[in-house]
Amino acid sequence: MSDILRGHAEQLYAQEIEELKKQDGGAKPQNWLLTPQAVVTYLMGGRLKNGFEVSPKYIGNRRLMEIAVATLTTDRALLLYGLPGTAKSWVSEHLAAAISGDSTMIVQGTAGTSEEAIRYGWNYARLLAEGPSEKALVATPVMRAMQDGKIARIEELTRIGADVQDTLITILSEKTLPIPELNKEVQAVRGFNVIATANNRDKGVNELSSALKRRFNTVILPVPDSMEEEIDIVKRRVESFEKVMQLPAEPPALQEIRRIVTMFRELRNGVTADGKTKLKVPSGTLSTAEAISVMNNGLSMAAYFGDGRLTAADLAAGIVGAVVKDPVQDKLVWQEYVETVIKSREDWKDIYRACRDLA
Repeated sequence: MSDILRGHAEQLYAQEIEELKKQDGGAKPQNWLLTPQAVVTYLMGGRLKNGFEVSPKYIGNRRLMEIAVATLTTDRALLLYGLPGTAKSWVSEHLAAAISGDSTMIVQGTAGTSEEAIRYGWNYARLLAEGPSEKALVATPVMRAMQDGKIARIEELTRIGADVQDTLITILSEKTLPIPELNKEVQAVRGFNVIATANNRDKGVNELSSALKRRFNTVILPVPDSMEEEIDIVKRRVESFEKVMQLPAEPPALQEIRRIVTMFRELRNGVTADGKTKLKVPSGTLSTAEAISVMNNGLSMAAYFGDGRLTAADLAAGIVGAVVKDPVQDKLVWQEYVETVIKSREDWKDIYRACRDLA
């Protein structure tokens, strides 16, 4: 595992899943690794009876995770909905890992995702040589999940064209996948379900049809409620990144994380933390994921182009890159924020100088 850039959740947290299985004495849905209660514990973290500490994967409202897990015990699929960067994919992966022990049955939604990526495809060399046959059939992650009784993941569902989205209707309502070329069908094994993620902020969004919406139970993942909650999320994810990438840099000071989170929350909300100054809002989302990315980029700068200690100069380029998505509109928003807010804060002088020098 040491040479793998990013392991799957079930690999990275195998010990936690195994400990939960040992302590898990309740009734499990068929083909689930853990009980629904243990899945929520895996997501939210906690101390087990034997003293083993399970790390939190999602920091937020526990009830949302309970609703999500409960949905997957029924015949309804789960749609994780929210702004970009609200941990939809992260939660989806960890749900699949804890329930099925396999988070790899995934379809990445794009504007070019075809019907064959969801239903099934063909090995065209065999198809031409032998005609339609089971050997010529290429199973998709959704088909394999149906056959094995596992969780299938569909990322960015609203990026997929509406006509392709609707191929899910029969799968979700009838729990079957017809293969008319072979005059047969695949029937889903117990334990099968679908977790989809979607947001409504990106360009190219295709709204779900009402027929498809009815097949999903929607759980909206919000941005973190409090500053401390968001700081905790960023701190944990940055520490994880630093460990995996083996960066020769010091762990970032909490002060630097707090300043980045403060900036992003203020620009996202259009008002300073003290509520005294209204601000213009940039076109980007400035999500928690963006804050994590800025910190990670700063750590890399400090490690390879500095002395290993994270400074304001290491963070400046990442901050500007995250805020200024539109070179005209966002640049004005950022310049105003720098001169009216950052400049006025006595302990932010280094950030002010770094951002001013970069401009």
